[in-house]
Formats: sequence, C-alpha cells, structure tokens
Amino acid sequence: MNSVESMLQDIEIEVKLTSHLTGKKALAERVMAAMKQVPRQHFVPEEFQSHAFYNGPLPIGSGQTISQPYIVALMSDLLNPQADDSVLEIGTGSGYQTAVLACLVRQVYSVEIIADLSVASRERLDKLGYRNIELRSGDGYFGWPEHAPYDGIIVTAAAPHIPQTLIDQLRVGARLVIPVGRPYSYQELRVLEKKADGDIETQTILGVSFVPLTGAHSTDTAYQSRD
Repeated sequence: MNSVESMLQDIEIEVKLTSHLTGKKALAERVMAAMKQVPRQHFVPEEFQSHAFYNGPLPIGSGQTISQPYIVALMSDLLNPQADDSVLEIGTGSGYQTAVLACLVRQVYSVEIIADLSVASRERLDKLGYRNIELRSGDGYFGWPEHAPYDGIIVTAAAPHIPQTLIDQLRVGARLVIPVGRPYSYQELRVLEKKADGDIETQTILGVSFVPLTGAHSTDTAYQSRD
C-alpha cells in the first residue's frame, strides 16, 4: 500500500529492528507527527509517484536522492529539535527534510550547492506554504555563518570528515547530525554535541549510505573525531 500510513508503519518497524544500534525503541511523537504531516509525494519526481511512500531513497535528478523516510525521521529525532530552535540544514535537495524540520522548529536555514535544486525546492516549499524556511545556493561545507550560532545542524550528504566550520556555528549544548565517510564506501551516521567547556562529545549511531557532500572541502580545516 503506497500511503503515508504504510510509510509510518515501515518507519516504526525499522526503528525497532535497529534499536540495538540506535538505542531507540521509538522516535519522538512530534517527529512522527511531522513525518505524517509533510506530503512526501510533492517532493518525489512524477515518474516515481507510485513509490512516493516507499521506505527507501529515490532519485530526484542531478545525481541526488530524497532520503529514506526512516533515515529522515531518525536524523530529525537525533537532532533533538525544540519548538523555538533555529537550525541549519546542509543539502536542501528536494526540500523534504527541510519541510520536516520546519514542522519541528521555529526557523530553518538550508544551503544547497546545486543551483537548480535550490530553485526548485524554493518554489516547492513556497507553494506548499512553508514560511519559516530560508534557502540559499552555496557550498554548505562552510555553513551559513550570518545566522549562527544554531540550535542544531543536520547534514544530508556524507562528508569525508567533519567540517570545523559547522562545529564553530553550533550553539553550546547543540547537536550536529552528519553522515561521515567516503563515497561508495562505509559511512557512519554520527551525532556531535558541543559542551560548555568546548569539548565535543561524539556518538556513532549506525552505518548509512549517502551521496557525497561536494564543494571546496580541501581548503577547509576539519574536526578530527576522537571516537
């Protein structure tokens, strides 16, 4: 059955199957409510409409994908979003994760390096009535310092290492949720939390598979995880 109800059921099943890795037997109710609220079918290309609620990634053009619903829900939950938060998303893509975050926080800032995707997502999100989202086209590896510090940062593409620029733009006590690893090799979903003493607490959640974060990475410094 291709419906939001079947998608939610699949997410709940996968949460239970991966609980030994994530430590979560269920996701926050407000995260699941956001997953139910956002019309995923509007973020999926016309040729894949019959699979709009499939619990897996789908192509959206330009070599990019809309992430698996379970992963979107899990990453949103791991961010621990609060209603008055201001968060940064790196990798707007179709705008689906952006819309889910918009249901959970006060303000979402999102950066997309592929200009065509950024334009299309802006039009889509505006048409759907999301008013607490600000988008820009650019290299998300360097974040969006003008609006920092953020109450959370989520990255929807795999970085070879964790950008120090994103760590710097986190508020104390805030989390960065990011897949780390090389393209077509093992990647890990990690959660970093900035502590008051300046230390970074890192937790590895589970293995994932994301498209690579692209841009001028080699010119930036990187936070080297201590886990």
